[in-house]
Amino acid sequence: MPWLRGLVAVLSGVLLLAGPARAQTAASDVGAWSSVMSWPITATHASLQPDGRVMFFGEFDEGDDPPRRWDPATNAVTSLARPGYNIFCAGHSYLADGRLLITGGHIESHVGLRDASLYNTATGAWTHLPDMNAGRWYPTNTTLANGDVMVLSGEINGSGDINELPQRYLAGSKTWRNMTGARLKLPYYPRMFLAPDGRLFYAGPQRASRWMNTSGTGSWSSGPSSSFGTRSYGPAVILDGRVFLIGGGDPPTATVETIDLNASSPSWKFVASMSTARRQHNATILPDGRVLVTGGSRGSGFDNADSPVLYAELYDPATNRWTRLASNTVYRGYHATAVLLPDGRVMSAGGRKRRTAEVYSPPYLFKGARPGVSGAPDTVAPGTSFTVTTPDAAKITRVSLVALASVTHAFDQNQRLVTLSFTRGSGSLTVTAPRNNNVAPPGYYQLFLVSDTGVPSVGRMVRITAQ
Repeated sequence: MPWLRGLVAVLSGVLLLAGPARAQTAASDVGAWSSVMSWPITATHASLQPDGRVMFFGEFDEGDDPPRRWDPATNAVTSLARPGYNIFCAGHSYLADGRLLITGGHIESHVGLRDASLYNTATGAWTHLPDMNAGRWYPTNTTLANGDVMVLSGEINGSGDINELPQRYLAGSKTWRNMTGARLKLPYYPRMFLAPDGRLFYAGPQRASRWMNTSGTGSWSSGPSSSFGTRSYGPAVILDGRVFLIGGGDPPTATVETIDLNASSPSWKFVASMSTARRQHNATILPDGRVLVTGGSRGSGFDNADSPVLYAELYDPATNRWTRLASNTVYRGYHATAVLLPDGRVMSAGGRKRRTAEVYSPPYLFKGARPGVSGAPDTVAPGTSFTVTTPDAAKITRVSLVALASVTHAFDQNQRLVTLSFTRGSGSLTVTAPRNNNVAPPGYYQLFLVSDTGVPSVGRMVRITAQ
C-alpha cells in the first residue's frame, strides 16, 4: 500500500534523526514535521484529487507556469496541462463526478477574469466553459445538494468593484443561471457552507451572517451576528453541521466562535480560544473530528512575517480544548495552503513567494497500529447502509467522511466532516450513510475508521451519489 509505505518512511526518518525513545515520546504528544521540500511554484491553490495526489497552482506572476501535481507516496512533482489563462485568485470546488470547477482568475490585482473551466483529475484535460456574467477575482464556489455549484463574489475591474450577482453552475447542462433575486455585495472569498436544511449559510468574514435560498433566482435573509467582528483572513470549517470561525482580523484575534446549523434557531457562541492570535492561517479537518490549525501571523498588518506562528495547534470540539503541537520551519502566511492527505498527514505549503512545502504527521500517527480496511464500496447513496470490512471491527470507535480539500487564501471551499453511525459485526461494520445530500453534497470523500486509541485508517475514497 503506497500511502503506508510513504508514511513509514517519514516516521522512520523522524526516529533516526532524533533517537528512537525520545522521538517516539515527543511525537506522540506533539506530532512531527518533515524536512522542507522545494517546489517549482507556490502552492497558493491546492486540491486533493480523488486519486490521492495534490494538484496545486501558484501566484499572479506564475500565470504562465503550468499547474503541478504532487504525489505524497513518492514526493514527485509533475507538470499538468495549462488551462489557457491565469487561474490565480480563482474559486474552486469539486463536482459530483470528481471534476474540479475553477471560476474566475487574474488579469491584474483586483481585476478578474470571467473564464470558467473544468479540470478532469483522471485524464488531466481542461474543458473551457461558457463565460460567467462578469469577471471574478477571489470568488467562492459552494457545491449544492444536487451537484450544481453556486459562485459568489469576486472583484470585476478594480478594488471594491465586487460582482454582486451570484451565478449557479448547472452541472447537467454546463450552463449558468444568474441569481437575479440574490444580488449582494460580499467580501473576498466569502465563507459559504451548504446547511443541513439545503440553504447556503454565509458565515464570514463579516460579522453579520446571512442565509441564501438557492431555488429559482435566489434570495437572501438575515442571519445571526457573530460576537467578535470582522475576521478577515481567518479560516472557517464545518463539522457535522457546526461552523467554526477561527481567529482572523486585524489586529488578529485568538478567539473562536461556533454556530450549530442543525438548531432550530442557530446562534453564535464563543468556544475556547487558541493559545495565540493568528491571521492568514489554515484550518484542516482531521479524521478524528479535530481541527488542525497551521501557520499564520500573530502580528498586525496584512501579512506580518516578522511575527510568525510556527507551531501548530489542535482543537477538540468534544472537550473544547486546544493543544499546542510541534513547530514547522517556514512561515506560512498569505498564499499558504494545507491539505489532509489519505494517510492522515497534512501537507502545509506555499506562502507569499515561498516555493516550498512541509508535511505534518499528527500525534495520532505515533500511537500504535492503524486499523485496516479490507473492503468498502466505491459509491454510497444517501439514506442507505453499507458494509466496511475490517479485521479491527471491535476496536473502531469512529467512522468519518472528510470531503476532498480545495483550499486557497485561508479558506477551504470544499472540505467538510460528516460523522457516520455504525454497528459492529464480526470482521465488519454496518455503516449508515449521510441522510441526504444537504449533509454530504455529492462527490468524493475520504472514508476513515478511527480506533479506540485514536489512530485513523488510511483514507478510502468513496463517492457519495446524488439523490
